Amino acid sequence: MKRIILHWTAGGAVPNSHEKECYHFLVDCYGKIYNGKFKPSANEICKNGMYAAHTGGGNTGSIGVALCGMFNFKDRHNIGNFPITKIQFESAMQLCAKLSKEYNIPILKSTVLTHYEFGLAHPDTTSAGKIDITFIPPYSWVEKNEAGDFIRSKIRWYLQKL
Repeated sequence: MKRIILHWTAGGAVPNSHEKECYHFLVDCYGKIYNGKFKPSANEICKNGMYAAHTGGGNTGSIGVALCGMFNFKDRHNIGNFPITKIQFESAMQLCAKLSKEYNIPILKSTVLTHYEFGLAHPDTTSAGKIDITFIPPYSWVEKNEAGDFIRSKIRWYLQKL
């Protein structure tokens, strides 16, 4: 695996069966981690629909980690239902640190990124225009275009503790 792509589900506070098909790992509002239907190895070479289809144009070689929630998010003033919680966010960052170590994925903007950042870097894919993750409710002071850098700094911090 060559990268980790972070998402929010735009759904409820806990994963549903469809979301488990789309992501390798999901983190609920209480910080509990769920395995998706497919192991990360299923995304080494994506074929026959037997992989986690989390990032249009970027599934091959990518581990999909999703934070459950953010249903009806519009912007930082209209965050919708089921906002990401602090314990959930921190649990997801710890998980990403472990995945980074296990798969020897360096924590760089090109290898650990949000779905939003992937879409910006690949405007010719269906990921273009995705807004996850552009707002982190427990850290509302983090600006939209700084969310990825904030996430990477958190993951690096947890990685040092492993």
